[in-house]
Amino acid sequence: MPSEKTVYVAIELSLTSWLVAERAPGIEKPRLHRLEGGDAAALLKTIGDLRSKASAKLGCAIDVVCCFEAGRDGFWLHRLLAAHGIAAYVLEPASILVNRRARRAKTDRLDAEGMLRVLATWLAGDRQVCSMVRVPTPDEEDAKRPHREREHLVQDRLRIENRIEALLFAQGIRGRPSLRSWERDVAALRTGDGRALPPLLRTELHRLRRRLVLVLELIRELETDRAHAFEEAQVGDTMVGKIAALQRIRGIGENFAAVLAREVFYRSFGNRRQLASYVGITPMPYQSGGMDRDRSISRAGNPRARTTMIQLAWLWLRYQPDSALATWFRERVGTLQGRTRRIAIVAMARKLLIALWRYVETGVVPDGIALRAESAATA
Repeated sequence: MPSEKTVYVAIELSLTSWLVAERAPGIEKPRLHRLEGGDAAALLKTIGDLRSKASAKLGCAIDVVCCFEAGRDGFWLHRLLAAHGIAAYVLEPASILVNRRARRAKTDRLDAEGMLRVLATWLAGDRQVCSMVRVPTPDEEDAKRPHREREHLVQDRLRIENRIEALLFAQGIRGRPSLRSWERDVAALRTGDGRALPPLLRTELHRLRRRLVLVLELIRELETDRAHAFEEAQVGDTMVGKIAALQRIRGIGENFAAVLAREVFYRSFGNRRQLASYVGITPMPYQSGGMDRDRSISRAGNPRARTTMIQLAWLWLRYQPDSALATWFRERVGTLQGRTRRIAIVAMARKLLIALWRYVETGVVPDGIALRAESAATA
């Protein structure tokens, strides 16, 4: 894309206003336009005016390239611009190099102008200047909703359960009443000094119980809907096939399979390094002079997938003890505990992720794993 026939546009998004910075062909100094936040019609009109002015000045067709940083606005703006024939890119904010001084100026104008320079450099061929986000399709984005909603519901459940236990612990009571026999168990509770529960505390506990029951019902409803959607999915659906393949492995349940397939394996990766880097479980090298070593993992990429892989690695030791990966872990760690064991489980999670990726893409079964029966995997 020749720069002499391209108008570069960077959009600094915020809640109340959008700052649009544009650089036309032959003009070095960017021009700024401030719009009301969320006013997509005004943005399209501004871009259209910029294209018309540049085209009239140069007497030829002009390309417009836009960019903005990934954030709370999601990807709807990218899809809107693309639908109107405007090339749009979504920048990963953390990948942009910044001045490392202890204090540096931070304004919307500086951010917008910086994005303009980054966009022009990236389009000129320097792919190391920043990383561009792969924008998911609306269907891919919507398919992530069930397991993400379930994650938030589980967090709500744990928060309520911990609150109930904390209130009782402050009265010298260990444990919490069963939901099935709540009224009887609460009536029988006595504080550490032998008193019955105070009336206002009992009222608060009853409200917490109702909230907990509601959250549990929502979790069951969500899981039921997800199971029905899985059963009704088309036979040729690639993602459904990957989820079913993962569920055939002993130790990988419905939720883990959905998270891995919808968060990671829906994308295409050129090699295992790209895969591990996307999840953020690759060690960071540190080389300076005579020092050359690996530091801790990058923690970049998808945090939800990274957490899932660490959890799955621990479960793998229990449900796949005869697999090659579990054997490798035991030989490497032995009886060591603590930090050494935690470091090794991250390395095993990286190996496990690559093995599962090869399994869903090529059908190569990891060495030594136990598979469920076909009927159990689809139950």
